[in-house]
Amino acid sequence: MSVSAVVVSHGHGREVSALLPALVPQVAEVLVIANVAGSVADVPAGVRVLENPRPLNLAANVNLGVASTTGVYVLVVNPDAVPEPGAVTVLSAFADAHPRCGIAGPQLRWPDGSWQPSRRRFPTVRGTLVRRTPLRRVRGVYSQRDHYELGTRPTEPVLADWLLGAFLLMRRTMLEELGGWDEGYRHYVEDIDLCYRAMRAGWERWYVPAAAVTHDYAAVIDRRFLSRHTLWHARGMARFVRKHPERLLAL
Repeated sequence: MSVSAVVVSHGHGREVSALLPALVPQVAEVLVIANVAGSVADVPAGVRVLENPRPLNLAANVNLGVASTTGVYVLVVNPDAVPEPGAVTVLSAFADAHPRCGIAGPQLRWPDGSWQPSRRRFPTVRGTLVRRTPLRRVRGVYSQRDHYELGTRPTEPVLADWLLGAFLLMRRTMLEELGGWDEGYRHYVEDIDLCYRAMRAGWERWYVPAAAVTHDYAAVIDRRFLSRHTLWHARGMARFVRKHPERLLAL
């Protein structure tokens, strides 16, 4: 099955230049969306570049990329997420064998090769308060073992609530059914929302650890409590709860 890769770059020209040599051989087409100046440097032959006349948020850029590509699967890739050889083939082959797999994500690794928790539980009220307030200085960023699925490190594919949106293989028919990513999110939580809507529509989300990707995750909102990023995250969580008020019962 054909895979179209969409890379959204918001001034990440250096990272995109490092990513593309690893990504291009693994997919049928690559579209780089240059959201602002400095988003793209040199690109390999065959890579399309779409320059936005004005910056868009991540969800709007992803939807633009989906509409501008043709693959049966759409792979959304952060500029700082570099796949190991064969990673995309592993994900697409798994999705081919599981018709209700709407989203498949790889094992993410830190640049030093250590495991990065990317398979997560849907947020709860109590857990969100701990992660996004000074309480996490007491508990630690990754102290919530249930939320980050820290109890096990599967070596075989397992179902997930949601997967960190750094490198996601998505079935185009699922995206069409769901109406794509929700462009009402300024930044953050749009990947949780996508997985939650997929779950409600009966689409499966799978963590496939045989596919490996190095992710130089900035984790900005885990480093500071008060910044524009934490405000964006708070607005995103507020939108998520307004859309899915039943999550308020998940204490």
